[in-house]
Amino acid sequence: MTGLSILELGRVRQGSDRRTALDEARNLARHAETRGYQRFWVAEHHNMPTVTTAATSLVIQHIAAGTTTIRVGSGGIMLPNHAPYVIAEQFGTLATLFPGRIDLGLGRAPGSDQMTLRALRRDPSNSDHFPEDVLELQAFLGAVKPGQRIEAVPGSGTNVPLWILGSSTFGAQLAAEMGLPYGFASHFAPQALDAALRIYRKGFKPSAQLSAPYVVVGINVIAAESDQEARWLATSQQMSFAGIFRGARDLMQPPIDDIESYWSPQEKAQASQMLACSVVGSPETVRNGIQSIINRTNADELMIVSDVFDPEKRLRSFDIIADVNS
Repeated sequence: MTGLSILELGRVRQGSDRRTALDEARNLARHAETRGYQRFWVAEHHNMPTVTTAATSLVIQHIAAGTTTIRVGSGGIMLPNHAPYVIAEQFGTLATLFPGRIDLGLGRAPGSDQMTLRALRRDPSNSDHFPEDVLELQAFLGAVKPGQRIEAVPGSGTNVPLWILGSSTFGAQLAAEMGLPYGFASHFAPQALDAALRIYRKGFKPSAQLSAPYVVVGINVIAAESDQEARWLATSQQMSFAGIFRGARDLMQPPIDDIESYWSPQEKAQASQMLACSVVGSPETVRNGIQSIINRTNADELMIVSDVFDPEKRLRSFDIIADVNS
């Protein structure tokens, strides 16, 4: 059976606040571990007023401290923004506090715009060194070698599992070469999904961490009691995507009755392209849609994004997803 995980951005809703968003994320993780979700991913994004997960390792600590069994990881840490040594210290600390529950997903993109990248004091060319940085990070998390003068404390010897996350074939090639699990961000950039999975599986080389390919596929799923209600709930996410093209920085908005009156034909086309890997509907519609994606990708794990405005309806969406996948 294909496993399920959740990707969390800690979205701030209109009429709410940032602390509430972080606490709602922790509440969702608590609920998810009772429903059999394997993993709870936290994404790094900067300079986005509606997203509260920029300090990703701190949010992971908040989630892990409020749960008991579910694995919690970064989906992902944008490694060009950080020194590998610092990430080894942070995630080594998390692994020491929450042994056997921490995953370290890594991405190559900055997770921000160029102005924010300058505020982070990072060079845009850092992404060119991503493969070397992954190897350096992996070494800091491994056993200390004779004569090694720089040690990540905590960190060394924790062997925190590394994952490569991406939306292009570059990450697929790197994950295959290093023998690491691979996650594709098809929940917002689905165009290269099939090609990336072919490259990863064909080129995979077994490693000390992983003996066979392991694929995670990101998808948007919004489930409700009926197709009509689910489509209505989905308008919150559709408005968020329209806001990307408008350069708007609005908080997450409640659903509306007529999305066609909200966005332009161009915005609809752009958003529909980005949201192509989405399933929206009743339990039966969601069951069929998820199975279709599993048949297409043969994914080992689905990383679910369910951007629903109302917290209770969001929990219900994840309940339905768990039910139809059991």
